[in-house]
Amino acid sequence: MSAPVVEGVPFEGLAPGAVLGILGGGQLARMIALAAADLGIASHIFAPEPENPAFDVAAARTVAPYEDEAALARFADAVDVVTYEFENVPAATAAFLAARKPLHPGAHALAVTQDRLSEKRFVSEQGLTVAPFRAVDSLSDLEDAVAALGRPCVLKTRRFGYDGKGQVKILAGTNLAEAFEAIGRAPAVLEGFVSFAREVSVVAARGTDGSFAAFDLCENEHRDHILAFTRIPAQVSAATEASAIEAARRIGAALGYVGVFAVEMFIVGEGPSESVVVNEIAPRVHNSGHWTIEGAQTSQFHQHVRAVCGFPLGSAARRGRVEMENLIGDAALRWRELLAEPGAHLHLYGKREARPGRKMGHVTRVVPEQG
Repeated sequence: MSAPVVEGVPFEGLAPGAVLGILGGGQLARMIALAAADLGIASHIFAPEPENPAFDVAAARTVAPYEDEAALARFADAVDVVTYEFENVPAATAAFLAARKPLHPGAHALAVTQDRLSEKRFVSEQGLTVAPFRAVDSLSDLEDAVAALGRPCVLKTRRFGYDGKGQVKILAGTNLAEAFEAIGRAPAVLEGFVSFAREVSVVAARGTDGSFAAFDLCENEHRDHILAFTRIPAQVSAATEASAIEAARRIGAALGYVGVFAVEMFIVGEGPSESVVVNEIAPRVHNSGHWTIEGAQTSQFHQHVRAVCGFPLGSAARRGRVEMENLIGDAALRWRELLAEPGAHLHLYGKREARPGRKMGHVTRVVPEQG
């Protein structure tokens, strides 16, 4: 049998002793690098900023712009496979590296998920439910879209939005011209309002051989558009959880995905009328999966390293009832209190400055379930 081929690049799989290249140097790259070290894989971080949390735990670093092809070529020569911690890697960077070394997840998954409009269309093509949406490229488009979808609705930039950035709610009294100016008149998508009961996410992995493993459905609580708490198990029916995981499986297969990804979803309705609406795809390890470090048999970070290196996927079984709390800004100053709390597992990301809205760390609490 021939080796798996990912977007035209032959990939035989790696072995301990290999080098994993990671684009981006934030806390996600830091936790990937820590997991890689457990499996005998060294990490080489490529990031444009001179200070990054991942640098503290990686074997090597390259500090250069993502557009620097000479630096990218040296980086490619120094690693065996490339992955990334964030979805806004420039398309040209992904293509340049994919021509030289295996890139997991591939450039196609990156391209689809970087653009909210292409992502919505892609999810719809899989027969999955999304919020009603319209493309918006001008104020006239926005006026027509609001007339079609009604108010309230949400205007989002097609690219570079996260944690509530690049979006504005359109309510009964919202001036549309001002709303369009608020997102910089950028290409956008207007989404109809979804009256949801819960916000949930599926964090899953897909291997180079098509193998698939999903963690239990997470229930998420956001504050000021930033994830505050993740709790597992989610308070939904078994049928709804199975439907959500099946949606993620179909998305991963259709993308030809390799690695860990998350699908954020809304649960609408209650009881027998419960159903799933897909909101967004994150082509990377995800904040709502941090609980897996202590709360699952295999963490999302170990699972990602296994997947992109061509290793067998691990068990995604849960170890108990779990709550993960994000430490945002000054909340990280509670570190001494959290270290003294029995059963609390503290993770600090090594960031030098706590700012409002900045993710400084997280704490996970696992309560074993009675057998």
